[in-house]
Amino acid sequence: MNILGISGLANSVRFKRENFPGLSERELRISQGHDSAATLVCDGVVVAAAAEERFSRKKHTGDFPISATHYCLSQAGLSLGDIDLIAHGFDYGPYRELMTLDPITAKQYREVLSHESLLSEVSRHLPGFPANRVVGVNHHLAHAASAYFTSGWDECLVIVIDAMGEVQSLSVFEGRGGKLRRLHELSANDSIGIFYSLLTLHLGFEFNADEYKVMGLAPYGNPQSFRTFFEDEVELLPDGSIRIRSLALNKTREERENYTLTRRYFDEKLGPRRDPDAEISQIHCDLAAALQENLEIIFRHVCGHFASRTGLRHLALAGGVALNCAATGALRTSGLFDEIYVQPAAGDDGSALGAALWRAAVAGEVLNNRFPIPFLGPAYGRPDIEAALGNLSSRVRVTRSVSFEDTCSEAALRIADGSVVAWYRGRMEFGPRALGNRSILADPGRREMRDRINAMVKKREAFRPFAPAVSIEEADKWFEVPPMSCLPYMTSTVEVRSQHRTSLPAITHVNGSARIQTVSAVSNPEFHALLQAVGRTTGREIVLNTSFNVKGEPIVNTPAEAIATFLGSGIDFLFLDDYIVTRASTEVSNGD
Repeated sequence: MNILGISGLANSVRFKRENFPGLSERELRISQGHDSAATLVCDGVVVAAAAEERFSRKKHTGDFPISATHYCLSQAGLSLGDIDLIAHGFDYGPYRELMTLDPITAKQYREVLSHESLLSEVSRHLPGFPANRVVGVNHHLAHAASAYFTSGWDECLVIVIDAMGEVQSLSVFEGRGGKLRRLHELSANDSIGIFYSLLTLHLGFEFNADEYKVMGLAPYGNPQSFRTFFEDEVELLPDGSIRIRSLALNKTREERENYTLTRRYFDEKLGPRRDPDAEISQIHCDLAAALQENLEIIFRHVCGHFASRTGLRHLALAGGVALNCAATGALRTSGLFDEIYVQPAAGDDGSALGAALWRAAVAGEVLNNRFPIPFLGPAYGRPDIEAALGNLSSRVRVTRSVSFEDTCSEAALRIADGSVVAWYRGRMEFGPRALGNRSILADPGRREMRDRINAMVKKREAFRPFAPAVSIEEADKWFEVPPMSCLPYMTSTVEVRSQHRTSLPAITHVNGSARIQTVSAVSNPEFHALLQAVGRTTGREIVLNTSFNVKGEPIVNTPAEAIATFLGSGIDFLFLDDYIVTRASTEVSNGD
């Protein structure tokens, strides 16, 4: 079967804007259905996947993933008529009665959440596709399928933690013999994802978008200042659940939609909310530290309870909260599990993957092999690159390496001499992390590099940490991990070995941790070859690796976007496959 998985709720923000007038753009993000994507699974094999934002250039968009769909079909050489099924990563059908209890909710169901609304979107964007071949998949079941059926394990515990599915915020499954059995679920009324996101908003960042900033800010604070608040606020229950008292404060429809009373309660208990443009003070750092500490306690409580209940020693995680790599890193060292796998597109874009995989499993076609590095997006060949360079020939200078080996050697020399290098080749990554095909790279041994890239290249907050990419052979030399540890998706923090922290200042966070990516010649051969070239030049097979984008923009997709981002930032060299791009002598970059 050819199954197209899709995610997103195309009319969610529009509905909220029309029915809750007066909300700020930031408050409109307190909604569902962002991060739309499309995934194509053919005979149980994932052949293509991409988020719609990479094509529309609207970050976190929930629009119907039409461009991502067209890409998936093109990648596989299929037409719409070759698709047997479209599977959507939401299914509100079982909650129809619940959703008609008041007029606004009933309208939201009709216009945003219902199967009929989905069919209307499919009909508009994919005219002629049969309605009886469009199905919904429960959101948390889709997330669970995305983790279990890419884990490579026959038996494992599967836990989904996010802000909200249809009505759940946390679901626990047992995966055995190719089947998922739901063991437990927690209502969105006690959602740790919503709680964390509301406090992200309180701290002046974006709801349902900037939670990773809070995670990065946390090590600068002391959790003691707010620990009592979280101990009183979040109750750990004997059945592995939690109860969050402040989320129950909202009574009216509008209060529940926008968490109005919860946010006022935070103002009273935690101090005034931070304006997004205001300076970050120590009190903000302390609050972030306490919130992150609380999340890690919840992770251990929930996962530990169900590990004990099931006896399962392997854990697969999905849902947006699973992307909190500090929490998963703490869980990894807890001793509760032999191994933890975080599906690399764990957010809502990954529910498109899970919806397709679930329906493939129903058809008996899922293979359940460990997910390869998710290079599932578009690749652009020599004609595309040369056309993009030709359009900007007056602004760039271009040379072409005679071989890939020469490209690696040249990039390694530039990294070693302190330059910031953009590295663009092959298929784009699926998920939020750049894993070596759409990356900005630099020498992790230069103390000034983090501040330089934050200010002049990424144009983002100074406290934000950067991740290391390291060859799998050298990972245990520099980091507190066992030899040949396989951590390829950049989904977990580890400790930098204490003797190397001063020599790796650009990737060592203030608490001594780093969000590691190990790179092997088997799964990521070209990036591994680059790291080996860097090792021959610097003595370390490590680079600082961050995504190829600037603040507020999605990761670059096309060669033209790569060139535009290069010219508009402080990047020194752009490596477009084997083309080496610098600025023309008259071109001055921002920050230069």
